[in-house]
Amino acid sequence: MATALNTASAARRALPSIDRLLNDSRVASLVARYGRPHVVQTLRDGLEAQRTALAGANAAAAFDEDAFVDACTARLAADTQPSLKPVCNLTGTVLHTNLGRAVMPRCAAEAVMQAMTQPVNLEFDLEGAARGERDSHIERWLTRLTGAEAAAVVNNNAAAVYLTLNTLALKREVLVSRGELIEIGGAFRIPDIMSRAGCKLREIGTTNRTHLRDYAEAIQPTTAALMKVHTSNYAIQGFTASVAEADLARLAHEHAVPLIVDLGSGMLVDLQEYGLPHEPTPAEALAQGADVVTFSGDKLLGGPQAGLIVGRKALVARIKKNPMKRALRVDKMTLAALDAVLQLYSNPVRLREELPTLRMLTRTCEDIEQQAARLAPHVAAAVGDTAHVQVVACSSQIGSGSLPVDSLPSAGIAVTPQARTKGSAAQRIASAFRALPVPVIGRIKDGAFLMDLRCLDDENAFVAQLAGLKVRA
Repeated sequence: MATALNTASAARRALPSIDRLLNDSRVASLVARYGRPHVVQTLRDGLEAQRTALAGANAAAAFDEDAFVDACTARLAADTQPSLKPVCNLTGTVLHTNLGRAVMPRCAAEAVMQAMTQPVNLEFDLEGAARGERDSHIERWLTRLTGAEAAAVVNNNAAAVYLTLNTLALKREVLVSRGELIEIGGAFRIPDIMSRAGCKLREIGTTNRTHLRDYAEAIQPTTAALMKVHTSNYAIQGFTASVAEADLARLAHEHAVPLIVDLGSGMLVDLQEYGLPHEPTPAEALAQGADVVTFSGDKLLGGPQAGLIVGRKALVARIKKNPMKRALRVDKMTLAALDAVLQLYSNPVRLREELPTLRMLTRTCEDIEQQAARLAPHVAAAVGDTAHVQVVACSSQIGSGSLPVDSLPSAGIAVTPQARTKGSAAQRIASAFRALPVPVIGRIKDGAFLMDLRCLDDENAFVAQLAGLKVRA
């Protein structure tokens, strides 16, 4: 016993010092690449792990310096990998919040790169050689595409709703139907936002039925606005009644208060023209008399994360002057991307081809089935005899709270494990696909790992990385 302890102690004392390791030519190259502080900390962590291992050993193994440097090299490489990395979205949810929502077009990426790598006229008027307004870069497109008199942009739609209410209804009441008191992902609730915005919620009607008279009877001198919230992430069906925006607008204007419409997702074209279910547009809301409309930039619109505010010039001007506007404003990269995406909408003929979100949503089931048939043999070869692979019909969803009751016919590849305990085996298969260089994210359904191919653009890259798939039996 004493001999083993003495041997382990001697081995720990024989471990090299940090200075000695830093003189190793291989470690010197690591310092040049990763910086001395990072390399030194990695060496210290590695040596501490060696000492801990030796403390519990009955017999001390010889220190392998080559293996130690190799391990530190691998650790440094892993530590410096970007935390935000590309993934392959085969979940069947086109606008997946956890996967970054809309994939933006190449023109937006190019615009962002240009804005990032050189000075731009973010808040500079080139004609007047004076301070400019950053929202002007997208206001021209938003007013043209929606028919609004003015527009503003903040960092997301929650911020757009907050800023609008804080500006137009501070310390006063806002009337909202009980059936529209929505909650979306991340515990965003309309009542909470209204409270934080400093206004008071006045609930109108019931969950399933709200009438115009409910609003009319509730209006009083303390009423600041009427608000209609598009229930984009759920649907109330059956014995229901709601009030049209045109009727609400007339009632609001009779009492000299604005109608605010929160569309949530928001789209600038009629999706029915592309064979998809209808989704209300800002232009429609404004045409029916809404005074201010808020919606998102990174959902159906297919752009960057942003909250867009369009409406009457006098009201939008007040919103822009709110001190909180500065805290919620977007940066030059977001404006560059948004500007590029909005320009695509000026040419509806090419929109489907150039906007990834719309292209994915409108892919035909036949096209996806043909792709699945091409890829299934490659997947089968990669998983071997651990699973059965077949092409299956499935349904995609738009996601991000858009058109919740509507699904899109699609096709995918189901990888069903041969193991008896299919649940855990399917999870192992899913884990193996997530471990690929570009992680493949699918979903577990009926004991199988399902990959819905609606959002798969680069099938050659998908096939190429399957050689590295390692599925545990």
